[in-house]
Amino acid sequence: MSALRLKEGASSHSAYNLRDPNAEPIERHTLAVLVANEPGVLARVIGLFSGRGYNIESLTVAEVDHQGHRSRITIVTSGTPHVIEQIKAQLGRIVPVHEVHDLTVEGPHVGRELALLKVTGKGDARVEALRLADIFRASVVDSTLTSFVFEITGTPEKIDAFADLMRPLGLQEIARTGVAALARGALPLKK
Repeated sequence: MSALRLKEGASSHSAYNLRDPNAEPIERHTLAVLVANEPGVLARVIGLFSGRGYNIESLTVAEVDHQGHRSRITIVTSGTPHVIEQIKAQLGRIVPVHEVHDLTVEGPHVGRELALLKVTGKGDARVEALRLADIFRASVVDSTLTSFVFEITGTPEKIDAFADLMRPLGLQEIARTGVAALARGALPLKK
């Protein structure tokens, strides 16, 4: 049998089609988790993900209630709907966790990330880097005769696009905060 005929007649179990067409779709979700601000809480949350093989695409954490000693962890993760439900249920069972909200399903939300990018170059590359930074509304926060450090905020996709354009111009280093997200509108998160 010819190679062409093998390829045309390849079944859905072929090595070229590893994804089961009946499998649940992979979805990206943004979770807001309110936790007690105490030692070890973040390690327990991360341990839940790593111990079960779940992926964290982005993670931010900071204290948001100084008097109540509470921190907010924003996690961007992906998985099938079943996996996302498992993650939320297991997060809710961790003792220092007060609330778990899936911003993706609870309604519209705003998510932004901050990044710093170091770009080195001279001549036309410097001029082009400044031109692109202006288009992307990135700010120059440090400058030397051979480098810039740009600060940019926006969606992860915007930051990815800016970084992709900066690579051929001399992108040397990038630091990203991860996504911070809030539900849209005047009301706080629903319990």
